[in-house]
Amino acid sequence: MEKNIRVDYIARVEGQGELIIKVVDGAPETVQFGIFEPPKFFEAFLVGRDFREVHELTSRICGICPVPHQIAALRAVEKAVGIEVDEYTRQLRRLMNFGSHLQSHVLNLYLLAAPDYLGFESAIPLARENPQLIKKALTLKKLGNDIVEVVGGRAIHPVSAVVGGFTHIPGKAKLEDLKKRLMEARKSCEETVQLFSELNLPEYERNEEQIALTHRREYPINEGALRSTGGLEAGEDEYRKYVKEVQVDYSWAKHSILEGGGSFMVGPLPRVNLNYSLLSDGAKGAAESAGFKPVVHKPFKALLARAIEVLNAVEQSILIIENLPKGKTVREDTFKPKAGFGCAVVEAPRGLLYHAYRLNEKGLVEQADIVTPTAMNARNIEEDLKGYIPTIADLNEDEMALRCEMLVRAYDPCISCSVHIQRIR
Repeated sequence: MEKNIRVDYIARVEGQGELIIKVVDGAPETVQFGIFEPPKFFEAFLVGRDFREVHELTSRICGICPVPHQIAALRAVEKAVGIEVDEYTRQLRRLMNFGSHLQSHVLNLYLLAAPDYLGFESAIPLARENPQLIKKALTLKKLGNDIVEVVGGRAIHPVSAVVGGFTHIPGKAKLEDLKKRLMEARKSCEETVQLFSELNLPEYERNEEQIALTHRREYPINEGALRSTGGLEAGEDEYRKYVKEVQVDYSWAKHSILEGGGSFMVGPLPRVNLNYSLLSDGAKGAAESAGFKPVVHKPFKALLARAIEVLNAVEQSILIIENLPKGKTVREDTFKPKAGFGCAVVEAPRGLLYHAYRLNEKGLVEQADIVTPTAMNARNIEEDLKGYIPTIADLNEDEMALRCEMLVRAYDPCISCSVHIQRIR
């Protein structure tokens, strides 16, 4: 018996993607997660640009996660020209990225994923039926946006983060106001974890390799070492040694695979699995109450891990504000050009984000290399679908299509980030 599943436009994800699946006698014969959104050629048009412009340009890759693109670009070019930032800058950047994670996670959980499990086709009828739930989500999302705005000067595509530091720093009153709102938000975050622990998430399991940043002292978000559930341990400078890219003819996004291995997963599930002991106290307690015990290899549980990270982001932000050292602004023209190479890996909401730049002696970009979380996850999404399809093969084609879309939405792919082509022929 043959079943053909075609989703021409995957709903409730960021960007333009499709699913083409052929199932014969209950087994997948063809599984394609196609990304047809046109490539943006960022790596090509960065060539020739000044190193102080790179973070501004790359933040335009995405309107949902501009912050991690900025931070990855800043860290990479700072390494290339030999700049070390102070602890104040490190912590402000961490705070800004936690705000980015908060708003992005809440968007996925409540507006994109939750309708699947609460019996609605979208967030619009869900809002009519349960306005308080959506109000809670929008309040949390605004809090994340406001963190980014207070630190970065603007909620989307921040303007004050520059090479070496910040041109403007937040005042004490604004930080105290954020802290008050963050403390008030804890209850909503705890309720978010409880909600997603009670949803009927599919128990499908596949022992895929998961990779995330790890850190000795703090929950990693902007820096750390690469580690995997399969035993990989490497510095961020070794990323290209272990992760390779291949092109497929049905997608504008390259697929990432491990050297000598296969696909892998990045994102909230690997982060929580590999950094469970570094979660905030409240997030760890909520995870335990939700029955989350690492290492979890169930891709739908990425939603629960994302909810745990919502609470973690709020509590980590409180700690940063309470312990923020003294700092000062920097001038954008303080740092001089220098030839060199630098790469950095940060954690975007959807997983690892890699930026690398080679600069000439004038500080102009000679080569750029950007790998986004969705490009890393694309192959693994297909592998998860291949394993999941036999468990739902008795359903009709429409129901199978919905279940496959739900699996994709658990990854929260940012398709617009993933379409980059390095070589133009």
